[in-house]
Amino acid sequence: MTESTTDTQPISPQDKERIRHCLDALEDRKAENLKVLDVRGQSSVTDFLILATGNSQPHLRALRVAAERAFADKGSEVLGTDNHPESGWVVVDAYDIMVHVFTTDVRDNYRLEVLWKDALPVDL
Repeated sequence: MTESTTDTQPISPQDKERIRHCLDALEDRKAENLKVLDVRGQSSVTDFLILATGNSQPHLRALRVAAERAFADKGSEVLGTDNHPESGWVVVDAYDIMVHVFTTDVRDNYRLEVLWKDALPVDL
């Protein structure tokens, strides 16, 4: 992963490590189309968005659990989850990193990448 900046603000080593660990966990569970967006300075809710695609409700559940465990491994508290895989969209909120896992059709419908078009991508 290369470093992205917002107003010349580098990503902290701790955030890089937590993001990478979560991405590794999602990749291990076969998440697709992984993207990380740096929304610092644009969002009052979080600093980074991790977007991923799963292929079924059970897959969304498995990806949610993998993200939660990855944060726990790094000592990060998960503040909450919006865990309704039947909706096609699951969210894991670890305060400054928020993970959104979608089915393909739901991701195509909500297009968070377009909504956050001014966010800086964090290269994987």
